[in-house]
Amino acid sequence: MNPRDDMDDGWARSAAAWLEHVGRDGDFSRAQVLDAPMLERVGGARRALDVGCGEGRFCRMMAAQVPEVTGLDPTPALLDTARERGGAVFVEGRAEDMPFGDGAFDLVVSYLTLIDIADARAGLSEMARVLAPGGRLLIANLQGWLTASQTKADGWARDEDVAARMVVDRYFEHHAFRAEWKGMSILNWHRPLAWYMQTLLGLGLELEHFDEPRAVGGAKADRYNRAPYLLMMEWRKPAALAAQTGG
Repeated sequence: MNPRDDMDDGWARSAAAWLEHVGRDGDFSRAQVLDAPMLERVGGARRALDVGCGEGRFCRMMAAQVPEVTGLDPTPALLDTARERGGAVFVEGRAEDMPFGDGAFDLVVSYLTLIDIADARAGLSEMARVLAPGGRLLIANLQGWLTASQTKADGWARDEDVAARMVVDRYFEHHAFRAEWKGMSILNWHRPLAWYMQTLLGLGLELEHFDEPRAVGGAKADRYNRAPYLLMMEWRKPAALAAQTGG
C-alpha cells in the first residue's frame, strides 16, 4: 500500500456533524461497547496519551484515574471543542509524526483511530516510540471483516431475525473507502487483522490482552452481539526493547 497523504480525510468538513452525533455521552460503539472495558485497562497509568482524541471525550474519562492526560488530534475544530470542555492537555498533530519525546507516556491509547490513519505503520511506530519502557499501548479498532464489507455499496444488512448478512471483498488488500453517515464523509482505511498483529509484533511489542467486548443494555445491544464488529487489545513495550533501541 502506498498511503496518499494528499487525500482529503473529510474530518474538517465533518467535524460539526461528528460533534452532533457523539454529543457528550458518545455513540453506541463507545458508550455501550468499548468505554467500560477500555477504562478497566487504563488503571495504574501516570501519563496517558490519546492519539486521535477528537473532542476529548475519552481523555476526560481517563482523567478520573490518570494524573496527566494529553490528547492529540489533527482537526482544529474538534480540538477547539476539546479545549472548551477541558479535562486534559490537547495538542494539534498527526499520529505519523508526534511532537513528543521518546518514552514520554506510560499509556498510549488509540480508540477507534487506526482506520483514520493513512500511514498506519508510521503511526504505530510513533506510538511505540513515545511509549516508556514497560508502558502499554491500548487499542480499540473495527474488525477487518467489517471494513472489508464497505468495499461494495450496501455491504451489510440484517434480515427479519436481525441476523447480519455481509458482502466482504478485498479483505487482504489494503485500501481506502469513504464512510458516509449522518452528514459525515470520512476517509477510512481497511487493513487485515494479520497486518496489525504482525506490525505490532515487528515493533517488538508484547500482546497482553485481546477481547471482542459484548454490548450491554437494550435491543440494540442484543442485535450487536449477533455479529460484533469491534475489538480491543493491549500491548506492552518491554524494557529490553528500549535498551536495545535507545528509546
